[in-house]
Amino acid sequence: MLAGASAPEGTVNLTVTGLRSAKGQVLVCLTREADHFPDCSGSKTARSAIVPASRPQATFADLPQGRYAISVLHDENANGRADKTLGLIPREGFGFSRDAPVRMGPPKFDQAAFAIDGGDVTQSIRMRYLM
Repeated sequence: MLAGASAPEGTVNLTVTGLRSAKGQVLVCLTREADHFPDCSGSKTARSAIVPASRPQATFADLPQGRYAISVLHDENANGRADKTLGLIPREGFGFSRDAPVRMGPPKFDQAAFAIDGGDVTQSIRMRYLM
């Protein structure tokens, strides 16, 4: 790389599949900070998007190189938060990049992480519903 040249940036094109309805919205969180995954709260560098469930696609451009992970929530009632039964069990759909496994809670960042190295990356996340 030439002196003064910046590292190439990349783009993530996300498609969410398997929604049980076109109601509400899909909340998307993209982060490269393991400490702020899966909800991005408190992160200064995370990016988020709210897209209609009827068209669950998002694009994140101009991303610096690095490892990223995505979490999504199908907010069917559009109240801006994850509804839970008994305070623990999600009532709405959720998903993670690389379709990271869910066992007794959300996956770790490393299970969902993928690399951006200056090109376009396509991610397809399949929604999961427990109720």
